[in-house]
Amino acid sequence: MVIVLKEHPNERQLEKFMQWLSGMHVEARITKGEHQTIMGLVGDTSRIDMDLIRALDIVEDVRRIQEPYKNANRKFHPDDTIVNVGGVPVGGGNFQIIAGPCSVESEEQIVYVAKRVKAAGATMLRGGAFKPRTSPYSFQGLHNEGLRLLSIAKKETGLPIVTEIMDANHIPMFEDVDLIQVGARNMQNFELLKELGQIRKPILLKRGLANTMEELLMSAEYIMAGGNNQVILCERGIRTFETYTRNTLDISAIPILKSRSHLPVIVDPSHAAGKSNLVKPLSMASVAAGVDGLIIEVHNDPPHAMCDGQQSLTPEAFEDVVKQVSHLREALKEG
Repeated sequence: MVIVLKEHPNERQLEKFMQWLSGMHVEARITKGEHQTIMGLVGDTSRIDMDLIRALDIVEDVRRIQEPYKNANRKFHPDDTIVNVGGVPVGGGNFQIIAGPCSVESEEQIVYVAKRVKAAGATMLRGGAFKPRTSPYSFQGLHNEGLRLLSIAKKETGLPIVTEIMDANHIPMFEDVDLIQVGARNMQNFELLKELGQIRKPILLKRGLANTMEELLMSAEYIMAGGNNQVILCERGIRTFETYTRNTLDISAIPILKSRSHLPVIVDPSHAAGKSNLVKPLSMASVAAGVDGLIIEVHNDPPHAMCDGQQSLTPEAFEDVVKQVSHLREALKEG
């Protein structure tokens, strides 16, 4: 249920109203927008009389929310959420590019790539320390050592770091990580999501390869229900019958998610395409659709990468993508 309050509501009436709602075992979360103050009720609101609330002097309107996700719903929070990642804002008109290798392989590699992507215009560094792989024989990442090397690259460049978590027990190890990524395979690992809801660190939540947009928003709801509202949604392609690409990038997800949720939406064209030559056109299409950012895989030597080299850009190719994306964004602003 959403309650739209009148402008400058009486504080004493509002306090009594909040106490009454608490007695009804309903949590009230207030969002002050540019033009409205909205109170979102979370919990069992079936026993609450809408007409009784609508009759209060401080209330402008009352609406029931049909969607099962409440905190992530734009009806609860009309203004765009801006997520702060180590001083870098994402969402609300703040466009950012995250770049780096699929997996951290050595100090020389991650520091070199970090410097190159920063020089090209990236504002965050990605790199996998823990790698979920289909085959148990594939490279699984450097784990603790990978996190340590990411921290070194962060000190060298000042770029906030983004890396994937696999297990809730690893959370203490991620103290120096600025944006914790939940990969597609863990999108519905609800116990992990609950634990991430208890910390106050931004979360990058990737859509599962066979999940609907509502399921993605419900996974975000798990995190937000714990009190962590700093969530970024990521469309990374879904599995279809097409075999030419690794996945099929769902461009429609960008405007749909942005209309239904106030959370920032970014796109991973690298995992969607699975081919480096498709990263630029998919990036451009995502920008045209209104995305808040991109996360792109960049490797200093893609043919010899230990993970996903076929979809990784060289630093030179990444520079070209950043330039083209910048030109497109300027053209869209002028148009």
